[in-house]
Amino acid sequence: MYKFLNARLSVLARQQVSATGLGLFRALFGLVTLQEVFFLIYFNHLIFDPVPYLDVEFPMIVIFLGVWAAVSACVVVGWHSQVTIVANYIFWIVFVNFTPMQRDFDGGFDAFMIGANFFLMFLPHNNAFALDGLRLKLQKPLVHYSNYQIKQVSILAYSIPVIVCLGFLYFDSVVHKMFAEHWRNGLGVWLPASHPLYISALDMEWFLENEFLQKTIGYTIIVFQIAFLFMLNNKYLRPLLILIGIGLHLGITLVLNIYPFGMGMLIFYVLVIPPQWYQRAGQWMTVSLPTLTVFYDEQCPLCNRTVLILNHFDVFKTIDFKGAQSFASDYASLSHLEMNELMTDLYALDKTGRVCSGVDTYARILINMRYPCFLGWVLLAPGINHIAVQVYRRIADFRSRVPCDETCLVSVGAVNSNWYEQMFDFNDDKVDRKKIRKLSKFLIILIFFQLNTTLHYGVLFRLGVDTKSSALGQALTGVSNSMTLISHTFLGITPHALYLHDHFEGYRQLVAISYTDDAGKQHFLPFVNEQGRMLAPNWGRVHSMWANIAVTPKINQWRLQKAIIKVTAFWGKHVGLSLDQTEFNILVKPIKMPFQWEPGLRRKNLSGEWKTVGIAQWNGKNMHISFNESIIFHDQLIK
Repeated sequence: MYKFLNARLSVLARQQVSATGLGLFRALFGLVTLQEVFFLIYFNHLIFDPVPYLDVEFPMIVIFLGVWAAVSACVVVGWHSQVTIVANYIFWIVFVNFTPMQRDFDGGFDAFMIGANFFLMFLPHNNAFALDGLRLKLQKPLVHYSNYQIKQVSILAYSIPVIVCLGFLYFDSVVHKMFAEHWRNGLGVWLPASHPLYISALDMEWFLENEFLQKTIGYTIIVFQIAFLFMLNNKYLRPLLILIGIGLHLGITLVLNIYPFGMGMLIFYVLVIPPQWYQRAGQWMTVSLPTLTVFYDEQCPLCNRTVLILNHFDVFKTIDFKGAQSFASDYASLSHLEMNELMTDLYALDKTGRVCSGVDTYARILINMRYPCFLGWVLLAPGINHIAVQVYRRIADFRSRVPCDETCLVSVGAVNSNWYEQMFDFNDDKVDRKKIRKLSKFLIILIFFQLNTTLHYGVLFRLGVDTKSSALGQALTGVSNSMTLISHTFLGITPHALYLHDHFEGYRQLVAISYTDDAGKQHFLPFVNEQGRMLAPNWGRVHSMWANIAVTPKINQWRLQKAIIKVTAFWGKHVGLSLDQTEFNILVKPIKMPFQWEPGLRRKNLSGEWKTVGIAQWNGKNMHISFNESIIFHDQLIK
């Protein structure tokens, strides 16, 4: 295996492609992280308080989440990207492993995000769509922007993260699916999409009622996950893999209420898309000829810096910036202007020959750049234009009296090189061979970690093999568990046994919470509604707390009561209830989760009558819960 990997990596290492997709991946990864941090901030009392608002264990948690939000925002825009991506990785590890998120609020995609963040630290993430690229240009403001191009990187920067984070995940997941009856029956999509606690607000009954379509999709997913690693490098099949993969994860995002998992997986297809496609898309998006020519003082560092900034955000390449000293004499439309006028103001010439200057030039630049055109029209609006002209005139006239040199510029700081350049930038044969050998060994370690997880939990555990029947078996099991703990914590390599038969088997009831107002009318908390669906924004990891831990096929009384305490304290506060004076009702209604096709299952599960089986009452910081009717609990009836 080592020789095969070494030979294969040696071939791929020298294949240079554009880094556009990597920059886009970094930005999207940062956005998914940012929305998750905002989610944690909103639900911080529910997730981190032992008793929401009543027993606050982490009063500083919002400040740390705020810092994490700032870090992830920097990842999005590529500002000091190497430092912020490492900091983002540390935040993921700390919050996932050392807070209540670890046990009660598993997001379902935390390990995946950790693994993606790990590889992102070693990618050339600041070569495209990054403010670090602009900072690099601003260090030498007198160098024209045409001298800066998006760097070429090794194709390994695309393929290795995809193989490990997507390919290994699909491989492990499909092994688990082979042991699940509903997946073997082709109903792997249909069953969770018929469970009220797992579905989104979209009415997908029309989609679920087609048995042939559901089984086709279910079997297609199995074949897709098996074939992914083997067909990834086939240029004829890759478009099909992209289409199926995007459809799969877009479907998860829209149909189920575990949208963070769907989005986290979906953004990885930015790396699956061949880099050549980005080059063609860029050629299609950019104009053949600029629509506006702007003249600036090429001997003024401040003017050059302004041009570099504007050009950096000119995605469609609609603006052509030319030094006035070199090109003014070539344009008849500008011949009536004196050179000192060109040096004082910023002049522009559109394709119709019309000349504009000053604030009007900036407005035309924004309009011609297309996506910020609204700002350009605002700049031309009466009143605002008058103020903008006065401010611009003050700056421009001052610059004409006091010429600007490099001493008038504010330092943007040095741009730190990314770890990709230090470890995986292949440009020297002797050094490259050492890097490839190290990379081959590292990939073998990752493969070993994945095989350990898949064989232990995906094969031996599913087959019911007693791995602790002997002293040797106990020792190997301990080593395997330790390896899984390490790979799960730092690399995101973990068992992917999501929504299998053991998750739905015996799922016969839903639990909801309501309260009675002063008029004696019953209202559902804005958590689980009358249909049994979880309402937004109680999705993602809050859904996991309720549907995967508190209300399961075998309900644990302590966990259910703990969840009831958290939900009533949190949503009672948000609804504006006086907890001590409010009586909460614990409601139950039956559902079915068959492993064989049953028409109308979603509709049947959303209907049905609720039965009050318990009462919850707050007294200060304590809650008393009593069950007055039967509730299915650990497969027994308890009173």
